[in-house]
Amino acid sequence: MRVLLFSVLALVLGGCNQPPSLIKLSGPAQGTIWNVTFWRPGGADGETIRQNIVAELTRVDVLMSNYRSDSVIERFNRAASSEVLEVGPEIVNLIEKAREVTKASRGCYDLTIKPVFDLWGFSGQQVSVPSETELRNQLQIVGINHVVARSGNTLAKSVPDLQVDLSSIAQGYTVKKMAEALESAGIEHYLVELGGELKTRGHKPGGEPWRVAIERPTPEKRSIHKVITIRSDAPLSVMTSGTYRHYFDDQGQRYSHVLDARSGWPVSHSTVSVTVIDQDPTRADAWSTALLCLGAREGQAVADRHNIAALFIDEENNQLSETSTEAWHAIKGIAVD
Repeated sequence: MRVLLFSVLALVLGGCNQPPSLIKLSGPAQGTIWNVTFWRPGGADGETIRQNIVAELTRVDVLMSNYRSDSVIERFNRAASSEVLEVGPEIVNLIEKAREVTKASRGCYDLTIKPVFDLWGFSGQQVSVPSETELRNQLQIVGINHVVARSGNTLAKSVPDLQVDLSSIAQGYTVKKMAEALESAGIEHYLVELGGELKTRGHKPGGEPWRVAIERPTPEKRSIHKVITIRSDAPLSVMTSGTYRHYFDDQGQRYSHVLDARSGWPVSHSTVSVTVIDQDPTRADAWSTALLCLGAREGQAVADRHNIAALFIDEENNQLSETSTEAWHAIKGIAVD
């Protein structure tokens, strides 16, 4: 009996010395792919967690996706200017977060740029360079100041044809909600990624840190430019925006899909990629887009003023160069190689 008891106890203790395995889940969402890697002492029900994540992705999609005519945000876009529409607190809160970034970026970043984005053809239409008259006409209905929060649940607009595109902030918000789905299941160690936007918490089994890559901002091929090793267990989000994937060329001129809402024209500076690190993935998502709009020359001062940890990558004469903010160098618990 003692021998049997000792054998069973040794087997149990031996099993306890084995670190839990990583569970990896993935699937399609928001026109891209989501990936979740996590573990929990004692294991976790991967299939239930998958169902919870998919349910949350579907819920956010119905709220915020512009490609769905039945989404809440598209119903708001079709509404008359005098109509007060109930959109729910999540959309109202995102609008208010975006409004702060718009003000900080001096209007370069603006969620209501969608009519101008469509005019250029970046929404899937035939891409072409619009005339100055067409741009001026569309810019008259652009401006987040035309979006009015009537309450914590409702929005209205002061111009009839105004349209809101949440894509520059909703993906970060989706990452946040995916992480919350994991945490509600008791998961404290994870890496959540959606279309290259990600959030980490904790570490790998055995104590190894999460390591994430920043893509080299070149359109010809996909390769790694930097690797960030996250040694801190605290939640951390890494969001990257770039001009090097979506663009078109016309008469020897390259036009990026990143539009300056002040002019309606694609940005013409040499900054091709901006990575922002922040605890809040929603904030990081909006700021990475805003700073890409501004470019390193203007954006670094803005980011420093608002304590944003940002890495700018510029490309000139086929050479890449980097600049970063004071907050980037002050981040504790990461190493960038």
